[in-house]
Amino acid sequence: MATAKKAKKAAKKPAAKKAPAKKPAAKKATAKKAPAKKAPAKKPAAKKSTAKRKPNAAFMKPMTPSGTLSAVVGSTPLPRTEVTKKIWDYIKKNKLQDNINRRLINADEKLRAVFGGKKQVSMFEMTKLVSNHLK
Repeated sequence: MATAKKAKKAAKKPAAKKAPAKKPAAKKATAKKAPAKKAPAKKPAAKKSTAKRKPNAAFMKPMTPSGTLSAVVGSTPLPRTEVTKKIWDYIKKNKLQDNINRRLINADEKLRAVFGGKKQVSMFEMTKLVSNHLK
């Protein structure tokens, strides 16, 4: 009985497939190939400096705001970066950011004059419109 079970198991297993016979290698042509180019040696990675990044001088130049903009940020000359910060402080203080789409700013009376009469402006368009009021 034990041999009958072994015979059944052997019958169930599929016969092992033979690997296809390899063809003999073709003879190489006598023409020489161009020598392979070597990859350029990699330069060692430059160490990141821990020093603070230098701000661009054009952004740091104090600019005088126009009369309409001075109602929001003050009349003293300020760099562009500080003007943008003060406008954002004003927007957050007066809750002028749109509740649904936070990228939009709802203008009040002071900002509407700066934004050229528009009721709503995107934050990216805001910097463009503000730059018109700086000299």
